[in-house]
Amino acid sequence: MKKIGFIGLGIMGKPMAKNLLKAGYNLVVYDINKQPVKELVEAGAEEGFSPKDVAERVEVVITMLPNSPHVKEVILGKNGVLEGARPGLIIVDMSSIAPLVSKEIAAKAKEKGVEMLDAPVSGGEPKAIDGTLSIMVGGSEEVFNQVKDILLCMGSSAVLVGEIGSGNITKLANQIIVALNIAAMSEALVLATKAGVDPEKVYQAIRGGLAGSAVLDAKAPMVMQRNFKPGFRIELHIKDLMNALETAHEVGVPVLLTSQVMEIMQALKAEGKEKEDHGGIIQFYEKLAGVEVRK
Repeated sequence: MKKIGFIGLGIMGKPMAKNLLKAGYNLVVYDINKQPVKELVEAGAEEGFSPKDVAERVEVVITMLPNSPHVKEVILGKNGVLEGARPGLIIVDMSSIAPLVSKEIAAKAKEKGVEMLDAPVSGGEPKAIDGTLSIMVGGSEEVFNQVKDILLCMGSSAVLVGEIGSGNITKLANQIIVALNIAAMSEALVLATKAGVDPEKVYQAIRGGLAGSAVLDAKAPMVMQRNFKPGFRIELHIKDLMNALETAHEVGVPVLLTSQVMEIMQALKAEGKEKEDHGGIIQFYEKLAGVEVRK
């Protein structure tokens, strides 16, 4: 079994790293926040003291970071992964970042004989905890096959979708669909509530039909319990949609609905709700309609 470095132990990274430990892998972990590092070390991991230090001690480095600048800094920056990398090291970036940045980092890694995959995930904190994430991967098939067993300790599926950058293209498509699903659910449940129909009964009536979805089943119960504890924060979804809009404009694709949902999220951010779960989109509609959707 390959020795793995794991950099980025946030809401998603910490449970993902724990699942690798449970599967029997030896881990070297690093995060600027020392509390999750301490927690992982107590669970059996070794502490890394910088991205460079982690890379010097492992065969595979997994990064799970908030956005493109963080990934560039950790991999390409001072005391970064590439400073400690030996030829043959594999970097698996599981962050959700701009596809062009994935390509840029991979090209610089290649100069040092280091391979890279972009492998963003979908499923949020609950699926990170139970190891059933959906993982979409860009890169070479040969490298993918070397780490597929590792990925399947964190996810129920890991699909190679194309060359480097393709994983993040797929994630952007995923994030568009999720955002629009939440917005559609929000409009529908606010309509039902304002019209005097119990939203819980509406949800139970429609969830088995064509309108049913994993998004509906994940978010409708949370909304009706007024639970906006973040499984995936609005500010992170804004970041993903910014990348989606930028990529769409680069390739000449109109994304009208994505733009509208982005503005809804920006309005919620202006109200100080950016740390809440993206299911909190419903609060935008509730404010306009003067109702609250609850069980």
